Amino acid sequence: MITAYISIGSNLGDTSDNVRRAVKRLSDLSDHPVRASSLWRTTPVDCPPGSPAFINAMAALSPRAGETPESLLSRLQSLERDFGRTGKAVLNEPRPLDLDLIAFGDETRAGPALVLPHPRAHVRRFVLAPLSEIAPGLRLPGQERTVVELFAEAPPDAGLVRLGPVI
Repeated sequence: MITAYISIGSNLGDTSDNVRRAVKRLSDLSDHPVRASSLWRTTPVDCPPGSPAFINAMAALSPRAGETPESLLSRLQSLERDFGRTGKAVLNEPRPLDLDLIAFGDETRAGPALVLPHPRAHVRRFVLAPLSEIAPGLRLPGQERTVVELFAEAPPDAGLVRLGPVI
């Protein structure tokens, strides 16, 4: 069975509710119940000055038969639009929902539209903290260390705070 890991973030609007609703909507894309991490408040990374903090979580889902990384990415982008996300006027601007495909089984990609595993997942605490809750022993494709080991080595984030369960 293939597992896809989706990083969920929001720093615009009712951020906790946006993440909770996104997790529920991701269940429509999964053949099995979605596993979700806790909610985490995190410091914006590479965002415009003054950007509000993010609420982040991680979801693990079982893609439906015939789903590819590219088709799942398209569904994730559609879900972002459903939550009010528009085209990027400014790189990493505040947004009601940000969904990143972190990994899709052992698949790798290096195209202009999709890179798998996500190219910066292994160094971002806002990805690794929630991922370590639901898949601590996971080794992302191309990594020798587990998610928990990567999390222990990731740069610090003084704003990283576990808030509690998604649902």
